[in-house]
Amino acid sequence: MLALTLTAQKVTGLVTDAKTGEKLPFVNIVFEKGGGTQTDPEGHYSLPFQNGRLRFSCIGYETRTVSVKQAGTLNIKMKSNESSFGEAVVTGRREKYSRKNNPAVELMRKVIAAKKKSDLKAHDYYSIDKYSKLTFAFNDVTDKVFEEGKFKRLPFLKEHVETCNETGRLILPISVDETVSRDIYRRSPSEEKSIIIGQRSNGINDLFNTGDILSVLLKDCFTDVDIYKDEIRLLRYPFISPISSRSAINFYRYFIIDTTYVDHDKCIRVDFTPNNPQDFGFSGSMFIMADSTYRVKKADLGIPRNSDVNFVEDMRVIQEFRSLPTGEQVLCKDDMLVQLKIVNFLQKFQVKRTTEYTNFSFAPIPEKDFKIKGGQFIHPDANMRNEVFWEQHRPERLTSSEDKMGLLVRRLEQVKGFKPVLFVAKAFIENFVETTADPHRPSKVDIGPVNTMISQNFVDGLRLRASAQTTANLNPHWFAKGYVAYGFKDHRWKGMGEITYAFNEKAYLPREFPVNNLTFTYNRDVMSPSDKFLPTDKDNVFTSFKWTTVDHMMYYETMRLQWDREWENGLRLKAQLRTQRDEPTAALFYQSLDGMGTPSEDASKYRKHLRTNDLTVGLTYQPGVTWINTKQRRIPSNQNAPIFSLSHTAGLYEHMGSNRAYNFTEAGIYKRFWLPSWGKIDTYLKGGIQWNRVPFPLLIMPAANLSYIVEDHTFSLIDNMEFLNDRYASLMMSWDLNGKIFNRIPLLRRLKWREYLGFNLLWGSLSSKNNPFLEKNATDSRLFYFPGSFNPEGTFNYLSRVMDEKKPYMEVIAGIHNIFKILHVEYVRRLTYNDRPGTDKWGIRLMLRATF
Repeated sequence: MLALTLTAQKVTGLVTDAKTGEKLPFVNIVFEKGGGTQTDPEGHYSLPFQNGRLRFSCIGYETRTVSVKQAGTLNIKMKSNESSFGEAVVTGRREKYSRKNNPAVELMRKVIAAKKKSDLKAHDYYSIDKYSKLTFAFNDVTDKVFEEGKFKRLPFLKEHVETCNETGRLILPISVDETVSRDIYRRSPSEEKSIIIGQRSNGINDLFNTGDILSVLLKDCFTDVDIYKDEIRLLRYPFISPISSRSAINFYRYFIIDTTYVDHDKCIRVDFTPNNPQDFGFSGSMFIMADSTYRVKKADLGIPRNSDVNFVEDMRVIQEFRSLPTGEQVLCKDDMLVQLKIVNFLQKFQVKRTTEYTNFSFAPIPEKDFKIKGGQFIHPDANMRNEVFWEQHRPERLTSSEDKMGLLVRRLEQVKGFKPVLFVAKAFIENFVETTADPHRPSKVDIGPVNTMISQNFVDGLRLRASAQTTANLNPHWFAKGYVAYGFKDHRWKGMGEITYAFNEKAYLPREFPVNNLTFTYNRDVMSPSDKFLPTDKDNVFTSFKWTTVDHMMYYETMRLQWDREWENGLRLKAQLRTQRDEPTAALFYQSLDGMGTPSEDASKYRKHLRTNDLTVGLTYQPGVTWINTKQRRIPSNQNAPIFSLSHTAGLYEHMGSNRAYNFTEAGIYKRFWLPSWGKIDTYLKGGIQWNRVPFPLLIMPAANLSYIVEDHTFSLIDNMEFLNDRYASLMMSWDLNGKIFNRIPLLRRLKWREYLGFNLLWGSLSSKNNPFLEKNATDSRLFYFPGSFNPEGTFNYLSRVMDEKKPYMEVIAGIHNIFKILHVEYVRRLTYNDRPGTDKWGIRLMLRATF
């Protein structure tokens, strides 16, 4: 049955099953002259009108062709193929799903068992050529957008708009990344390498000096999908493969639909969906060869409509497989299309990734090819390939808009008022302000970080800071950065200056991976002892507001020479020479033990300084880590990589004319564990020993976070220097359940909130040689009275205390994140050491963090 009514130059309609009336998603709709789309998950479609024949096709249904002579509404009913397989029966009646005696489940068990026959690592060697293209575009760019919307002042953008063949929607491509690589493997000794032969990136990335933020994020979120692996890392989450050997049968529900032909091969169509549609898993169809091989011929993957994934309106992955002469079934083509919506008032986006695998070979590979460092090697000429190279390696030509990406950028640069908008956008995104707005004269000096320009603390009061750093546009090997700051309460100037020599030439900043830098730093400022544990700047405006009074602070003057060296395998070595002079201020003072039991108020007014001179050597090993470079810091894009760390500090401290050695050793392990459909657990185990007799500033204090902002790997309710130890061990665990419980509560399901649980434990002890409260140490001038303050009655109250070896400090965390998709709020409860008056037993902490 056809119904046709006039609309404005569009052909729209609904596609349904002729027998059941069910709306059919992902039906291919193509004009014979070119141009087409697919139906959405509700069976609707829309595409620009053409006068000609329109073909409707879908696996499992008879292809239907209709003549279209005018724009309007065209509803189509499609007949299913009558073919069947074995004893499979399809009924419209909903029955309770059972795995027992289920032919679909039995078939999938055989498919999973057959995976071993397609394992290429059974060969001594293999090599594969790979081409990948990633296009990022604005989506649903209608005429109304140019007439009334944000693109009204940019009419030339209409020339860059094109129709997406897969969806029929109008898109505006804004960046295109292409990569040609060769993946190689050998079994003994086992090694895998990826050699990038050619790569290029065009589009809005060119407008940002740290433009790799966009390309690296896109590549990290929309990775290759290999269903032959048990887990597939996609959107930075592990999705369980529909043919996972470990979890698929229990995680998915399978349904045999019918038999059909794919490229002349008879196949069984099996549909699948997660048991809980809000779990992070795939839904879709697989087409299994209807013979004894049980090989996958084609896969059509998506995510359930009610999935808990953020920002993704729709995703579809279509994969095609072929048989090699040696018998393995291999992926030869992998297409991904993702529709994104961040918030309602922003333009929608589309990500399209096309990957093709060719030239499978099992011939021996020369030894020299495996001598490259790290798992990935970029050919020296990879970024300089000419157009002939790309035409030879592309399976299909770029679209007109993709090919004119350079013209698009040049036109944007010429728009009046665009440069100031771009200037502000860069400052917001990168937290730095460039000193030139001309893309053809790249910034040699950047101003920032912006979020440190104004802050406050107990000693400074209101604090203003001006900061800057040079870039590789000034010199690719020599870098400088620094700041000056002024406190309006203590009326003192502070500052920092740093010079870095990078042995490796840098693209923009010296911290780019892999690092091989020599750095000299001079710093004169004020801080609380706990500030050293903050992973961000200590005068970040967002962390300058504290949940407790932080009045034990110190002025410090530091000179440091550091060599920092990284290797491609994730190993990092740091060696540092440092001299530092600490001068206590506000409520903090340094006073040697004098046998009085507690410091006298008069003596506390005499503030001794402490000078330390030390050498630190540290090793960190983070196998498989990848990084995203920003102007402020670099961020690990793959936090699944474990981190092993070991460091030792040896030094001499100078006090009252005497020199004594001190030695501090510390080790740590971080690991993320993914639980099938139950989210992830982050575990951080750390421990350390101070080996010598030392005054309290050289003892071990807990990694306390005194702000209201959540900071990773810190304790939320330990006060500044509350515990002082010379031995410690800490365990920090956090469990993001990813909505596993909330998704089963009707009132919370639609909010997409996610649960978060945490537990932090600190065990510590103070040996008798460093305990100032023991009578035998009462007059030992090498030790200081622990910090504290005098109350109005003149009584001294200690801030720091000695931990009970049999009683660790513990705190638990219960949180909700993904509130409005960006807000994380947690309640923290302190379980032990609550006996002291004024102890904060609970607190609320928050942060902004967006995840899929």
